[in-house]
Amino acid sequence: MKLTEIAELFTIVQTIGELTVEITGLEMDSRKIKKGNLFICVPSIDGFLRDRHLFAADAIKNGAAALLVQRELPLDIPQIIVKDTRSAMAVIAAHFYGYPSHEMNLIGITGTNGKTTTSYMMEKIFADAGFKTGLMGNNGVKINGQLYPTDINTQEPPSLQRNLRKMRDAKADYCFMEVSSQGLDMGRVTGCQFKNAIFTNLTPDHLDYHTSFEDYRNAKGLLFSRLGNTFHSDKKQYAIINSDDASFSYYRKLPSSEIITYGIKNEADVSASQISADSHGIHFLLTCFKGTIDISIPLVGRFNVYNALAAIACALVEGIPLEQIQKSLAALQSIDGRMDIVDAGQDFLILVDFAHTPDALENVLSSIKEFSEGRIITVFGCGGDRDIIKRPLMGEIAGRMSDYVIITSDNPRTEDPLSIVQDIEKGLQQTGSYETILNREEAINKAIQLASVKDTVLIAGKGHERYQIFKEKTISFDDRAIADKAVRTTKR
Repeated sequence: MKLTEIAELFTIVQTIGELTVEITGLEMDSRKIKKGNLFICVPSIDGFLRDRHLFAADAIKNGAAALLVQRELPLDIPQIIVKDTRSAMAVIAAHFYGYPSHEMNLIGITGTNGKTTTSYMMEKIFADAGFKTGLMGNNGVKINGQLYPTDINTQEPPSLQRNLRKMRDAKADYCFMEVSSQGLDMGRVTGCQFKNAIFTNLTPDHLDYHTSFEDYRNAKGLLFSRLGNTFHSDKKQYAIINSDDASFSYYRKLPSSEIITYGIKNEADVSASQISADSHGIHFLLTCFKGTIDISIPLVGRFNVYNALAAIACALVEGIPLEQIQKSLAALQSIDGRMDIVDAGQDFLILVDFAHTPDALENVLSSIKEFSEGRIITVFGCGGDRDIIKRPLMGEIAGRMSDYVIITSDNPRTEDPLSIVQDIEKGLQQTGSYETILNREEAINKAIQLASVKDTVLIAGKGHERYQIFKEKTISFDDRAIADKAVRTTKR
């Protein structure tokens, strides 16, 4: 694509240099630049991103053919100058890759908790129904059955649109995309045409980035405010919203599309009753606008009923029969890092879960208390350089709902791990029995040594992650592998 075609996407624009240069790709990371790429200089975001204008010279050395900038740089290279390079980046990426979201059904899932599990449930249902599917989210990007790791949940536009194009070229009919509040606030999904949008729930999170809970809520709302402003009878759009969540009344006012509700407590279009849960799965009676049917899912955790209802609602509006949905959910396999059972032949239960917010931790522990016949031993920490308000809250929840807690390191990043632990302890000191073991592997080993018959060991916070981030280094670390090894090497 010629640089001139990119410049013509904007009404207010300045250009410098020869615009007939051929652009071979888009990048905002100078280290990833290849010959012929357009280097996009997005401005800094305090604490999250450095000003890419500072790396333009490096990008040129690596082969950049042109720059997209917010201010002219003293460099001998073609430049397109726009008012907002971040917004322009999304426009350019969608155009460069041929608007792939227009050629498939893109389903966006947002909310504090449950996004990954809901997307995996939907992928299973739709794939079993004969559709080709793709995934984008916390666990990675799945294209044509292959899962690729990613460094952030909702990708930046050049990567996001490139991967959507790869999915569509692989004949994907549906893509299920987790859409984060930061991704929405930064405009990463601008240029994406969503078929349906799903809201799971909202509890305080990412308050290190958002200035308040209201700002966090409003950022999530951007997904719905852009939905359904035009109507097409052959491609209807739906907003699928949790009617039991406290933010329901706010989100239901945002979309112009038809709204489908789901819930357990309040009136809803898709609802669950007669719920039972044990260490083998969840069971409930589904009542919806297509009929009534029994649902069984081999996932641990009552909270997964909500995730299932969201997935079911989306499948129903896309025309998948109830019996097919029932069959698919019954055959669902465990989801990486979500109430993931570690079975190394021990006589107690080990669960690894991504729970890293107060609400998620409380949901997980509430579910465990329903079926656990022994003690609950919880191992967890909190991430560094992230919202510190939730640390004592999570400490209080862990102490109140566990028989014993081991506080350890999560991803301390640039913070002192001991300082993070001290924040957590503020909530634990009055509510439970605990100890601190900063080394996460040693903490997991200690929990497994303490466990007896019928106990449950919960290892929370990192879930699917296979690394641990420190100030000076990132190491390989997998909670499940460490737990498995601990069981096999512990003498009983």
